[in-house]
Amino acid sequence: MAYPRDISIAEAIKRYGLPRNHRVHWSKARKDDVVRAVREQAISFHEARQRYLLSRSEFEQWERDYVASGGDAARMENA
Repeated sequence: MAYPRDISIAEAIKRYGLPRNHRVHWSKARKDDVVRAVREQAISFHEARQRYLLSRSEFEQWERDYVASGGDAARMENA
């Protein structure tokens, strides 16, 4: 489990504004939120793949797109 033991997966999902399951429109912003949550270890890579029915290559593409668009640096500038 990547997230701290005192935080449930439900709490991690709420904190990051993540969808509850895979049945959503996957906008760039939602994809970025999932990637950011995994990179910040709010949820595990395995949890994200299982919850959102992602293949490894699909997640890796989301991550490449996240990094290419500035990733955390772009988010910090907008804060």
